[in-house]
Amino acid sequence: MNDTGDTGIKGTGTNELAEAGTLHCANCGETMHGEFCHHCGQSIHSVLKPMHHMVEDTLDMVLHVDGRIVHTLPPLLLKPGFLTLEYFSGRRQRYVAPFRLMFVLCLLSFFLLHLAVDWAAAKADANTAAAVARATNDFAHADDAGEVRDVLREKTDELEKQRATARARTAELDATEMQLRTQANQRLHDLGAAPLPLPTGLAPAAAASTASPPAAKAENKHQPVNINVAWLPDIANARLSLMMTHVVDNMRAARRGDTEARRQARERMIGGIFAVLPQTMFVLIPVFALLLKLFYVFRRRLYMEHLIVALHSHAFLFLNLLLIALVGMLSTWLKPHAAWTGYLFGWIQAALLLWQPVYLLLMQKRIYRQGWLLTLVKYWFIGWFYLWLLGFTLTVAFVLGLAH
Repeated sequence: MNDTGDTGIKGTGTNELAEAGTLHCANCGETMHGEFCHHCGQSIHSVLKPMHHMVEDTLDMVLHVDGRIVHTLPPLLLKPGFLTLEYFSGRRQRYVAPFRLMFVLCLLSFFLLHLAVDWAAAKADANTAAAVARATNDFAHADDAGEVRDVLREKTDELEKQRATARARTAELDATEMQLRTQANQRLHDLGAAPLPLPTGLAPAAAASTASPPAAKAENKHQPVNINVAWLPDIANARLSLMMTHVVDNMRAARRGDTEARRQARERMIGGIFAVLPQTMFVLIPVFALLLKLFYVFRRRLYMEHLIVALHSHAFLFLNLLLIALVGMLSTWLKPHAAWTGYLFGWIQAALLLWQPVYLLLMQKRIYRQGWLLTLVKYWFIGWFYLWLLGFTLTVAFVLGLAH
């Protein structure tokens, strides 16, 4: 083998090296010493790749995120304060960042809750529609007064079950019962028997539900609400007036409109509430961190540390809420086929609810490392203030949802 004597230059033989090429950053022109430019941070790899390379990169990214989720969710649910202490210790790479974790779980939990509420409302509408659909003349084939009374008793028992499910007397069910009793009395009249009296309170409700269309339209007529606060600018008063007009319209349609109007009003209000809940919760989290800062002012911790505690606390609450919604939907789906699953899933939901205050107490004790008596006193005061803040936040979200 011939040695040329020049550094970095080899002969032309198969065992000889060629001169190494120097790569430069395509963005800033700096010499590259790795896969990323030390000056601007741009990657050496081109984004113009064949499709199969893009698929490989996507799968790699998803698997990487999933790997971090696997290391994050179990301790978040089962180990109070573990993720926060890991974050304070500098061991953060294998876990999802606190804000991203809270943000994703918040959106997922409210999205699933929205689905669960819509599912329950749709099921209630289907039950009501089925009850109304069953309001046909089932007395035409009755041969005597006793058979008419037996059929009426069977139908009214079904309506009572519908009312027990809805936990209220709805206008559709009252109108259905009124129609059944009218048909029963008509058949009794044909048979020459005495008619049956109407139950007290049923006739007014049924009459209201069968009001003439012009009267109903006049009752549901749009009526603007004017708000004029002297110290507010005109644009703010106009906005408040529009919001209150929407609130009044939605409430009137939800209570006194026909079936379709009530359904649309309900969908508007539920959709509006769940649309503003994530934003209101994002406002509440830094306020909760400020509460921690005030109650642990002598611990000499930065506000950012309390904010991380608040983010992990709310991430746990959203994860717990997500599991409760999932268990509830699963119970609703399986209960008609296996009644015993309702008791099982009910106990699971109760355990998840009880785990929330216990988890937060243990988390506060492990992070701030104070005695049990002082921790319990601060936990009680912080929880009391937080419940008031949460109630105010949910009220604001509810009002904004009604104004949608």
